[in-house]
Amino acid sequence: MTWPAPRDILPVDADRATLVGRAWTREGPVVVVLRPEGAVDVSRTFPTVRALTEHADPVAALAAADGPVIGTLDELLANTPPETRDDARPWLLSPIDLHVVKAAGVTFPVSMLERVIEERARGDQDAAATIRAEILGTIGGSLDDLKPGSPEASALKDLLLERGWWSQYLEVGIGPDAEVFTKAPVLATVGTNVDVGVHPASKWNNPEPEVVLVVSSDARIVGASLGNDVNLRDVEGRSALLLGKAKDNNASASVGPFIRLFDDAYTLDDLRASVVSLTIDGADGYRLDGTSELARISRDPADLVAQVVGAHHGYPDGFVLYLGTMFAPVDDRDVPGRGFTHHDGDLVRIAEPRLGALVNRVRPTDAAEPWTFGIDALYRSLAARGLLR
Repeated sequence: MTWPAPRDILPVDADRATLVGRAWTREGPVVVVLRPEGAVDVSRTFPTVRALTEHADPVAALAAADGPVIGTLDELLANTPPETRDDARPWLLSPIDLHVVKAAGVTFPVSMLERVIEERARGDQDAAATIRAEILGTIGGSLDDLKPGSPEASALKDLLLERGWWSQYLEVGIGPDAEVFTKAPVLATVGTNVDVGVHPASKWNNPEPEVVLVVSSDARIVGASLGNDVNLRDVEGRSALLLGKAKDNNASASVGPFIRLFDDAYTLDDLRASVVSLTIDGADGYRLDGTSELARISRDPADLVAQVVGAHHGYPDGFVLYLGTMFAPVDDRDVPGRGFTHHDGDLVRIAEPRLGALVNRVRPTDAAEPWTFGIDALYRSLAARGLLR
């Protein structure tokens, strides 16, 4: 397989973008900013990405920061895939470090209905097609214009209860409260050009291409990235109480390739117009293409952030928030009527013109690189380099 080159993962307007990431060096992880001369290590000013995103004006502060060039983007990307990596040279990491990793679920009507189908099927892939047709017949139309928590949503809830079709997924999809869960531990996300993990016990699973918000401790949305919220449909479908097993596994959360900080060239309104594309290329010749328009989200990104952070719950190191996906993998891949599921070796490309492209290869979680570098290791590394103040 061929991993993408820098021109294939950068935003179309990269020359106007403030792009922040992280890289591994022989000394430990460093914070980098992309500049024409290459990836500049700004760790003397910002030892963590958390420190940068907590700044009152991260773009201006970053413009004033300086440091050594650790390599070109070509060099870092070429050295990132684990199978060809030279440990003596730098490679790219996930662009987040101390941020809590949160995710919002069922934020698009299409994906909401798929969650209902999973629940009704109880993890049985063969039953999905029949249940899908029955639910759509019961609802009798589109949910695209339905505002969660509205009187119209309440009326639909009453109708579904009457017909015996109410679901916990419809509750969070059209009710007043969003579903927000913790996707992965701090420092456990992976970046681009590496493997994402699917639990080997799962037989029905899919990628979830999403926009990821980067939020400071005082609830400022300071930037955005792309993410793959890998999902095990058979596991979650058996019981919503298995959400942790379905979502939090080795290498099962990817973020990248970089964080694009909001500035005059890219704002939250620009993000609201995002169209995320998904391409899956299988070693067997299979190909799948899909898109996800953020404008069709049922809850505004700022509203989702307000449900996560506030007087009810603080995040002193900030957090990232996967916004959910409208990708509904219903096309058959192997057996008619069984829809899509991953094969080992699938190459997943999640892209958005203003955010770039996040590319990962699918492997079983026990075959992907293990997560071994935690918070204690990070702070020991920072201390050894004299970066703690």
